[in-house]
Amino acid sequence: MKKIVLQFGLMMLVSTGVYSQSGKIKTANKEYDNYAYIDAIKTYEKIADKGYKSVEVLEKLGDSYYFNGKLDQAAKWYGELFALSQEVEAEYYYRYAQSLKSVGDYEKANQMLAKFHEKNASDVRGKMYRNQTDYLEVIKRNSGRFTIENAGINSQYSDYGSAFTGDKMVFVSARDTSGVFSKRVHTWTGESFTNMYAVTINQDGSLSQPERFAKEINTRFHEATPVFTKDGNTMYFTRNNFNNGKKGKDSAKTTLLKVYRATLKDGKWTNVTELPFNSDSYSVAHPALSPDEKTLYFVSNMPGTLGLSDIFKVDIKADGSFGTPQNVGPTINTPGRETFPFVTENNELYFASDGHLGLGGLDIFVSKPANDGSYKKVINIGAPANSPKDDFAFLINTTTKKGFLTSNREGGQGADDIYTFIENIPLQYACEQLLAGVVTDSETGAPLANATVTLFDENFKVVKTIKTDANGNYNFGEVDCKRKYFVKAELPAYNTREISVIIPETSGTTNLPLALDKTVKPVQTGDDLAKTFGIKIIYFDLDKWNIRPDAAVDLAKIVEVMKDYPKMKIDVRSHTDSRQTHQYNERLSDRRAKSTIAWMIKQGIDPSRLTGKGYGETQLLNKCADGVPCSEAEHQLNRRSEFIIISM
Repeated sequence: MKKIVLQFGLMMLVSTGVYSQSGKIKTANKEYDNYAYIDAIKTYEKIADKGYKSVEVLEKLGDSYYFNGKLDQAAKWYGELFALSQEVEAEYYYRYAQSLKSVGDYEKANQMLAKFHEKNASDVRGKMYRNQTDYLEVIKRNSGRFTIENAGINSQYSDYGSAFTGDKMVFVSARDTSGVFSKRVHTWTGESFTNMYAVTINQDGSLSQPERFAKEINTRFHEATPVFTKDGNTMYFTRNNFNNGKKGKDSAKTTLLKVYRATLKDGKWTNVTELPFNSDSYSVAHPALSPDEKTLYFVSNMPGTLGLSDIFKVDIKADGSFGTPQNVGPTINTPGRETFPFVTENNELYFASDGHLGLGGLDIFVSKPANDGSYKKVINIGAPANSPKDDFAFLINTTTKKGFLTSNREGGQGADDIYTFIENIPLQYACEQLLAGVVTDSETGAPLANATVTLFDENFKVVKTIKTDANGNYNFGEVDCKRKYFVKAELPAYNTREISVIIPETSGTTNLPLALDKTVKPVQTGDDLAKTFGIKIIYFDLDKWNIRPDAAVDLAKIVEVMKDYPKMKIDVRSHTDSRQTHQYNERLSDRRAKSTIAWMIKQGIDPSRLTGKGYGETQLLNKCADGVPCSEAEHQLNRRSEFIIISM
């Protein structure tokens, strides 16, 4: 992938070691650190061919190919690196895995991903693999949706990136049209610096011959990846840190990238100004616009970046000024490279990444925005849009379903080529679930307004806290499918309640009602204390009447209430269902009632305060008499214990 995205994160690679085996290694290291990867490759290969193979040499040789998009060659040298059986940084397990995918060795690539996670358990890329080891099957389900072919406008050099403006498609090319005597070659790639070209998209979908675009803004450095406002009068584009004849450099004397804005006046692009969040110290590139043109997306390694390069967004104010750039967050950005954003008319964010699980190199992914401004689960758009090599710069007309992407896949004409595609089948987004419910009074069923409801993840980390509305409703919005959560409801004068829920794998809404018990419950003569405490039945072993330990827990609640109200008298009533004979049920229930009373007396309740008997099946609550077919749940309603207040 010979394109200026290569610059991002390169400053963050492993620093040059002090150990060297020859003067040539020092030369190669200097070329490497200056991003002169073509020269570095030649020097490192000469060293390796002469037998000077070390961790340092093989790491940098592999990296030189890896960051130039030649992953098959990177796989070769990373393979030799691991053959040394010496300690290497965890990141190289990941890069080796990505490189192995490019040559189709997914089995070994997955082994490397597993080892990467083992060595760096905190890295989200390893966690993603651990949580979805079947990712290739998931990608396969989204594959086969595109018809794709070479756009027919490519050269033997790098042609990449694209943007719509009117009936034209503007792209970037390293093709040299200025003549051999003025040809400028970039040492990172061995190709000419890039300029913008345009083709007309004809009614039949065919493309005109490429012509230079916006010649008036071309410099002797890179101009690339433009995006245009809908009226065609404003362009944001990427350029090296060079404007008005002045070249800026960082502390290492490297000329990085910036985003500029230009306006169209009398058919020419003028008023080229750099955006205020650019810096000589980091790169900013690959601008994209939201549908309402009020937000600019871009790629950078500025402070606050989570990986080698991240996607950021910034508000464009009505007066043309800008807000403060914001990282779009860890759902999109990884410790790897995220780059080439594109936002559709439906506000979907397409981007390229080598940090999310893919087929190899950079893959194209998409995510939809959530209501709170965050992004939903990232989805790989599948083959053939993605391949084992680098695939990026996705652009689609959401009306015609036609678009362009760039790839260095096998069979291309140049280092990177532009392909046209048609999306024949819409993307099936991943499972989407909402979590909502209502908080009510457990006794009356009345909705409870202004209750505090908190959502926790499986590690009891707070995800969100909200209040119920006037009807007791709460709605946490979207949650992750197949994930366990805990939900806690709190309200003064009520006992706090917390329950767990596992979100289904199918799209929909998970309804989780929460019924709260009052902390202080008013009781009066005739009330059943069993209902007050939610005691449905005092359990006994089959055909037994001795008090079990679990039954003692519930009985202790009744005892404590009677101690709090020393004048309270209780009638203990035990009931059975209709199974077994009438006489058997009456005798058994009577023994159980008397056993319950005896246990309560042992706990200090005066016998004069307790009466009781067994009623067998004489007071059924439903139709389930002898001979009537009933479910187990229906029979359960009749097997109950009652503690009726007969005086206070």
